[in-house]
Amino acid sequence: MRKKINAYVRLQIKAGEANPSPPVGPALGQQGVNIMEFCKAFNAKTQHLEKGMPTPVIITVYGDRSFTFIIKTPPASVLLKKIVLKGKSGSARPNTEKVGRVTRAQLEEIAKIKEPDLTAASLDAAVRTIAGTARSMGIDVEGVK
Repeated sequence: MRKKINAYVRLQIKAGEANPSPPVGPALGQQGVNIMEFCKAFNAKTQHLEKGMPTPVIITVYGDRSFTFIIKTPPASVLLKKIVLKGKSGSARPNTEKVGRVTRAQLEEIAKIKEPDLTAASLDAAVRTIAGTARSMGIDVEGVK
């Protein structure tokens, strides 16, 4: 017999740094989940990732207050900031003020990292999706139409 699902909780937590403070504590506390148990499990599962990398997580809360969670890949904008902009932020006026330049090879690298979470039919389609994010951040895109 399947457990009854009470809620899905979507959070973005820094890898290896989950703790009971907001946003984790209040979001899970109102669902009646053991917060420390989640924090320990999340930190153990993300220890292989770069510490501090924002990581989306979807937590499924069941009727008996147990839970499971799925870790997603970091957002494309975070990967673009890390790989292309070397930590600087995107442009405040992306249509007029460009802050960096991204090559097709860099876009393919990011698309391969994001591949498990993208619904793109091919690598080329995934690259175009990431290129759209780059353009909206004020990054010049080379080699992609």
